[in-house]
Amino acid sequence: MPTVAEIYRHLNTVLPTSLSCDWDNDGLMVCASPDTEVKKILLALDVTPAVTEYAKQIGAQLIISHHPLIFSGIRRMDGHDGTTRKVISLLQSNIAVMSFHTRLDAADGGVNDILASLFQLSDVEKFGVEGDTAARIGTLPKPMAFEDFCRLVKDVLGAPAVCGAKGNETVSRLAVLGGSGKDYIREAQKMGADTYLTGEVNYNYLLEAAENGLSVVTAGHYHTEAPCAAFFEKTLTEAFGAFEFVRFPDGCEFFYC
Repeated sequence: MPTVAEIYRHLNTVLPTSLSCDWDNDGLMVCASPDTEVKKILLALDVTPAVTEYAKQIGAQLIISHHPLIFSGIRRMDGHDGTTRKVISLLQSNIAVMSFHTRLDAADGGVNDILASLFQLSDVEKFGVEGDTAARIGTLPKPMAFEDFCRLVKDVLGAPAVCGAKGNETVSRLAVLGGSGKDYIREAQKMGADTYLTGEVNYNYLLEAAENGLSVVTAGHYHTEAPCAAFFEKTLTEAFGAFEFVRFPDGCEFFYC
């Protein structure tokens, strides 16, 4: 079986740091022993305390997450906050953590290509802001009424609810960006989108976009990025053969009433 170091070396090639935003911090977050052989991988959006404990319960040697376990600097490693408590626990259990954030957003086959494929977009193009190309835009198989598209998003992403601000009656040319997408609204409209699907957008941005003729649908940060687990399953299986992949169970972290 491949080691932690071999897996990271491969993913670092497939997802080069050149794709990361300057402000980001991702990569190999925690690793007590790079030579540890990996048989079981836990895939999660975030490395929460529940994810950490679940990794121990199932005997995973590695956690791969989208959002970085360590985002800002750690000044002391004494368990004084949630991040250091998780790091200490993971090191003691010899569980490594790798996080791939904005480079996974921008990468071919990453978060936003997966979103584009889930909605069967054709003629897909990349776009972004300030030089990045994280977002995608393409054409639906056939035009849909806005309300029908909102229901489709809910079903495809397994979201408990979606929020829609209608700027058009019909959805045809769709832009997608997983996670927090307010900064891409104007670029989506410049690219010719009639509708923009993302995870979350401030209320006033929704209203302004709709007033300017762009429909916006938000399905939740989690639900627009959780499908990224498929990237790691496919990429690592192709490179190393069979692993035991476990996706952190849906619904363990979020509750809706």
